[in-house]
Amino acid sequence: MANSSSSSSRCRSGAALRGFKNGQRWRPRVFCLMLPLVFYGNICVWAFPDGAPADTCVKQRANQPNHGQARSQPAHTNPFEVVATAQSYHPGQQISVVIYPHGQTNTVFRGFFLQARDANSNEWIGEWEQSENTKTIPECSAITHSDNRDKLGAKLIWKAPQNKRGNVYFTGTVLKEYGTFWSDIVNKVQADAPQ
Repeated sequence: MANSSSSSSRCRSGAALRGFKNGQRWRPRVFCLMLPLVFYGNICVWAFPDGAPADTCVKQRANQPNHGQARSQPAHTNPFEVVATAQSYHPGQQISVVIYPHGQTNTVFRGFFLQARDANSNEWIGEWEQSENTKTIPECSAITHSDNRDKLGAKLIWKAPQNKRGNVYFTGTVLKEYGTFWSDIVNKVQADAPQ
C-alpha cells in the first residue's frame, strides 16, 4: 500500500477505516467519492454570499436569485422601498437610489440586485458607482451586494450615459434571507427631488 498514489493511500490508511463489522473492511472508495459530494452540497446551499453573478441578468427568471425552490414573495408583503432622486436624466447625470425598510420598522435585508433600464426602450443603460459593500455588473447596468451581512439600508449612485438623455427606472430584487426575497421591484421617485 505504500506504493499506491498519495490520494488513495490517504483514503485507505488509518485504523478507523478497518474492520467495520464482522471483520469486513470498509470500502474507502465510497468515502473518497462521497466527500467531494458533501462539500459540493454545502457550497450549493451557501452560494453567492458576495452578490449575484453577472448571468442573473439573462437567466430564465432574470433579475431574481436562483435559490433552489425559493420564489419571490407577493409584492404586497414587500417591507422595503427603492427610491430614486429622479426619473429623467441628462448626459452624465448622477442619480441616487436608496433601499430602506418601509416606515419605522427596523427590518434588515441581506442582499439586493438592481438594474437600470431606459423607460422607453427597456434597454440596460448607464453605470453604477462601486462603493463599499457593493459589486457592479457593467455588462447589464446592474449592482449587487458584496457581503451577506444585515443591512438597514443602502445608498447607491447611478450615472447616466454621456451621450443620451431620457427617463430611467430601477428594477430588481431585495433579499431578506436566502429563501425570502421580493423581485420585480420598481423604484419610486422621491417627491421633493429636483427634476
